[in-house]
Amino acid sequence: MNKLSRILALAALSALAFAAPGRADDVKVGDLVITQAWSRATPGGAKVAGGYLTIENKGSAPDKLVGVSAEIAGKIEVHEMAMDNGVMKMRPLDKGLAIEPGKTVKLAPGGYHLMMQELKGPLKQGDRVPVTLQFEKAGKVAITLDVQAVGAQAPGGGEHGGHMDMKKMPDHSGMKM
Repeated sequence: MNKLSRILALAALSALAFAAPGRADDVKVGDLVITQAWSRATPGGAKVAGGYLTIENKGSAPDKLVGVSAEIAGKIEVHEMAMDNGVMKMRPLDKGLAIEPGKTVKLAPGGYHLMMQELKGPLKQGDRVPVTLQFEKAGKVAITLDVQAVGAQAPGGGEHGGHMDMKKMPDHSGMKM
């Protein structure tokens, strides 16, 4: 992927990434508890979306999120966004995302997230999108992402402190990856 494509992909993810935690049901698999699974509605033509959730490891051994799949997307990767010399960079976690014992890992805008690519249709507010997570030890687990409004910043329309002002974000919603 060339530099311009990477910049546009990052801008598109950023534009799609800020939304409210949903009301998805808690799911338990092995020693892992998955909560707050959600995404954000996408404008028509969007080919990417972010997915977010919280994973708590209540056991005494580490586990790892190694794969994700869903009918709505041609490809889903676990990604990390991090600042590098003042530049926000996004990269797939090819070796998976470790969930250490007794720890909680939050997939949220601006950090770890599920990068849904090649969307087969728009995500609409109120939708419940089935997703399958694959863990190294706990195995496969079906969860549901609750789709929030396009402009949602937090539950009930509130805002999280520290997030970017969406009005200042460029619109790359129709970008194809």
